[in-house]
Amino acid sequence: MTGPLADLKVVEVAGIGPAPFATMLLADLGADGVRNDRPGHPSNPVPPEHDFHNCGRPSIELDLKDPDGAATARRLTAHADDGIEGYRLG
Repeated sequence: MTGPLADLKVVEVAGIGPAPFATMLLADLGADGVRNDRPGHPSNPVPPEHDFHNCGRPSIELDLKDPDGAATARRLTAHADDGIEGYRLG
């Protein structure tokens, strides 16, 4: 997709709420992004094909508590211009 943010790379590690919406808006403006979902646990009870927040970017499943998942997340964010996370503290 082309747009004013076509050169921006974004990694999202968020569940529900304003973070996925913000990333969706960035994708609508041309940003290239990827969303991380927890393995085996849908972050949203809405099926993916009906969730408009998921449009415009692919999704991967990484367990950030697993050393391999955390290492993959670090590699992704090393090449990103921005990271968005919306988890609560702790």
